[in-house]
Amino acid sequence: MTDEQLTGQIEWRVSPGLVPYPEALAEMENRARAIREEGAPELVWLLQHPPLYTAGTSADPAELFNPQGFPVFEAGRGGRYTYHGPGQRVGYLLLDLDRRGRDIRRFVHSLEEWLIASLAQLGVQAFRAEGRIGIWVRHGNTEAKVGAIGVRVRRWVTMHGFSVNLDPELSHFSGIVPCGIAAFPVTSLAELCVSEGEKRFDLALKQGLGPFLALLAGMNLEA
Repeated sequence: MTDEQLTGQIEWRVSPGLVPYPEALAEMENRARAIREEGAPELVWLLQHPPLYTAGTSADPAELFNPQGFPVFEAGRGGRYTYHGPGQRVGYLLLDLDRRGRDIRRFVHSLEEWLIASLAQLGVQAFRAEGRIGIWVRHGNTEAKVGAIGVRVRRWVTMHGFSVNLDPELSHFSGIVPCGIAAFPVTSLAELCVSEGEKRFDLALKQGLGPFLALLAGMNLEA
């Protein structure tokens, strides 16, 4: 099966500017319902938000200790607290797992592989870390988190997705324990000396969409 056959029913949307979080959340809710009830096209949506924190279903209030005046939203996704803001690429995936295999674990694994492969196109050697959620890189003498993943599945339609730090204000992460992991820092593509991070990362993501969907479906693109 070709990339075009795999991706042809999916809307690829890139929103300019900063999208308010409540607006994005409402759009996701409406689109997920329409996918399930009306057969609407699936959606991959790339955007950025104004500075804010979101709380996942496992969020511990003790891990929000300095909100810095930023709004805090209940996200409804899995995970704990995370930060979103300018300079961060957020990707929301609204995919129908009823059609693509009812395997949430494989969905998350495939999403991780997609992000790692996309970052590799930029010369960034990212990886999973045992026992730690997210996408990690070597940074100096330690490991640092460059991307977060938090998903929700409703009636077998996925919602939410990922965020990757292109060039955000990293001090804004200091108001929370990001994803509940205090022992390691966060970093960005800018800190890793990646130029034109948004343009190059978006292109790598789009090029990798077909392989991601193939992996999700357990397919071999060469077949």
